[in-house]
Amino acid sequence: MAGKSMQQRIIGSLLLTLVATVAVLLDAPSPATANTPTAPARSTENRPEVVAGSMHDFMEYVFQPTQERLQNSLAAEPASAGDWKAVRSDALFVAESCNLLFARSPAGNVADWKEHTAATRLHGASLYEAACGQDFTAAAAAYTSLVESCNSCHQQFAGGQHLLTQREDHPRAAASR
Repeated sequence: MAGKSMQQRIIGSLLLTLVATVAVLLDAPSPATANTPTAPARSTENRPEVVAGSMHDFMEYVFQPTQERLQNSLAAEPASAGDWKAVRSDALFVAESCNLLFARSPAGNVADWKEHTAATRLHGASLYEAACGQDFTAAAAAYTSLVESCNSCHQQFAGGQHLLTQREDHPRAAASR
């Protein structure tokens, strides 16, 4: 048994390649975490602190889903108390989330950032109040103002990217005309 057969050498090489591949895969980041931004350092202090490091992530995961639900909910007049409750909930979420934006001022014109943030919060609060009264006309106007406020900020601070569409552009709105 001085020499190994060709078959044994091939099997040995394949086994060695398989072991090396598994070792590399175990050391590589998983696809779920490969593109995940690093979270800011955490503290145990009793004060607000940023959780999502990037403004893009914050906007995409906090505001975007809520705005999309509001656009869908207000494409036509809400038909039930449950539909109005969903509008109230999302409007309140937007208005209150604007308070978090004050702590996230980007480098540059902080005064303008705070002005945009306060205006957006006001329009979110107006939408909440209109939804509490189930006033579709006032809710639609407040939503239009909310989107305009968001887009004004996006024009200044995001170079015109990520502009929102108005509810009139929603397919359900066109169908209800």
